[in-house]
Amino acid sequence: MAAGDSLRDIRRRIKSIQNTQQITRAMKMVAAAKLRRAQGAAEAARPYAQALRGLVGRLASRNVRFAHPLLRSSGGVRRVGYLVITADRGLCGAYNANVLRRTAVELAREEREVVVVAVGRKGRDFFARRSFPVLAQFVRLGDDPRYELAQSITAEVERLFVAGEFTELKLVYTRFLSAMQYKVEVVRLLPLHGGELEERGGATTSWDYIYEPTVAAVLGPLLARYVAGTVFGALLEAKASEQGARMVAMDSASKNAEKMLKLLTLKRNKARQTAITRELAELVGGAEALAEG
Repeated sequence: MAAGDSLRDIRRRIKSIQNTQQITRAMKMVAAAKLRRAQGAAEAARPYAQALRGLVGRLASRNVRFAHPLLRSSGGVRRVGYLVITADRGLCGAYNANVLRRTAVELAREEREVVVVAVGRKGRDFFARRSFPVLAQFVRLGDDPRYELAQSITAEVERLFVAGEFTELKLVYTRFLSAMQYKVEVVRLLPLHGGELEERGGATTSWDYIYEPTVAAVLGPLLARYVAGTVFGALLEAKASEQGARMVAMDSASKNAEKMLKLLTLKRNKARQTAITRELAELVGGAEALAEG
């Protein structure tokens, strides 16, 4: 009976792993389809973001007398904010853990007071469990981040910045490199600095501009558009990285399930062989007992 029970348990485990493998394979295929769309969106947004960064940098550096809240010098930074982008869901390997680990390292290095703006449920829950001050949170991001979401995030962080809730804001996100690789980036988002933006935008020419009607009417809205565009680009990069990590994780899970199935199948065959051998031995023993009787 013990051998029979063991064989029954092995069969149940095999069935359970087969069901799990079907799910992981399906999730891999879904993630691969979403990855193609997310990768295309992220790569398409990069040239625009770089060109806008260079343009804003040139305009800001050539209009040093132009006063705008997003360009103000932080002076002595009293409080620093972190805008952290994570996923809403798990099952994507170490993706969320890598982002949060890098953020934790950055926070541990800070000698100033720290506040957080969390984008994504995983990040929000992480900071809530550790009692970090979360000034704002944005969840339910979806699989296709919209520019309207970036505008909402930008409006909130600009409001907090102008209100003095923090005097410097850093953006933490994942830059998509390939389906199997991404890089956690930490960049300063606010306050804006013309020379720094110009350098990051790859500007190599010295241009002059004529403004109509005024510098403020042109450069003011452009600065807000740049911040929103940067956040939107980070959302697209993060989503592509997440889908790539999920595809790789589900592929690894499917392969691990296949290995477990092979081991359990071998174990099942051995158990069946043992049970058959025992039954044959009992039959032979019974026949010999009848013959002797």
